[in-house]
Amino acid sequence: MSMNHPYTDITLLPTTLPVFPLTGAVILPRGELPLNIFEPRYLAMIDDAMSGGRLIGMIQPKQDLGEKSGLFRVGCVGRITRLAETGDGRYLITLTGVARFDIGEEIIDDRQYRRFSVDYSRFIADLHPGAGERSVDRDGMVTLLRSFAESSNLEIDWGSIDAAPTETLVNALAMMCPFGANEKQALIEAIDLKTRAETLVALARIDMAGGDKTRRDEAQNWH
Repeated sequence: MSMNHPYTDITLLPTTLPVFPLTGAVILPRGELPLNIFEPRYLAMIDDAMSGGRLIGMIQPKQDLGEKSGLFRVGCVGRITRLAETGDGRYLITLTGVARFDIGEEIIDDRQYRRFSVDYSRFIADLHPGAGERSVDRDGMVTLLRSFAESSNLEIDWGSIDAAPTETLVNALAMMCPFGANEKQALIEAIDLKTRAETLVALARIDMAGGDKTRRDEAQNWH
């Protein structure tokens, strides 16, 4: 999705972010993530974001709360590109992914939601649409994922998928495939588009083989 305010340099991104920890709800650069916001602390977070840069960080919580304040180390910042009020106290928003970040120290203040310092330096390429597309085996990935979708009873609009740029294809499939938190995190942390596509294919193959435990173990080893 095109944004009215494109980010072409990491210096345009804030070094502190409000974060929304949510298992399984991941966003990648230029991907779109719809969210139903209803908890008071996150309604306050959206209000604050809309009055500022409209940016929030999506990150997955970890089950082991003893590590890094209970969050995985890599998330992705998204810009609020759509917002609707429901009339019953909720917001329906769409985030458009901008760039991934490494999480830093938590900022303690009187806000209801959590904020962290963040570092984008490992993910500068995220700001460049289409980076790494030529290295992706698109045909092989699509063939395998068609089989995966059929075996998993996933409804995918393959017409739209086939017409999409390779980056859009890889990131959309990574966001929509029904993997667990560790597997989703492996896809987020894949350093480039080629690695993400290969990880996506590997996870789909393991899933089709029925290796849920193996899949979890391998995903743990990838981050």
